[in-house]
Amino acid sequence: MKVIVQAQDFDAGAEMRALQRNRKVGAVASFVGVVREVPMTLEHYPGMTERALQTIVDEARGRWQVLDCTVIHRIGALKPTDQIVLVAVASAHRGDAFAACEFIMDYLKTQAPFWKKEAAGWVDARATDDQAAERWK
Repeated sequence: MKVIVQAQDFDAGAEMRALQRNRKVGAVASFVGVVREVPMTLEHYPGMTERALQTIVDEARGRWQVLDCTVIHRIGALKPTDQIVLVAVASAHRGDAFAACEFIMDYLKTQAPFWKKEAAGWVDARATDDQAAERWK
């Protein structure tokens, strides 16, 4: 299990290929979030953020048959088309991989301590993100 918060970009393909090295893996589901239209700055609490992400991954592992997982979230100044986040989940079967990947992303949006600032100011959490996370309870 790999949980990283970093300023530098990541190679999503290489990260997913790394998850496929285990012969028990039959599926890798992934999500890559990308900056839309407006530049932004992402901030976090070092240490606290990584622990929150690990807790989310651990919860997913308790619900589904997750063989491995990678979560990489970027911080700092980002411009449109930059990658923000990668969630990749490896499992023996696609159902577990899809569900765990979607769960991790939904909870990441609502439970991990990140703050997003755009030109107009700090961005508030969206009700739709909270609703997406609620369906997993």
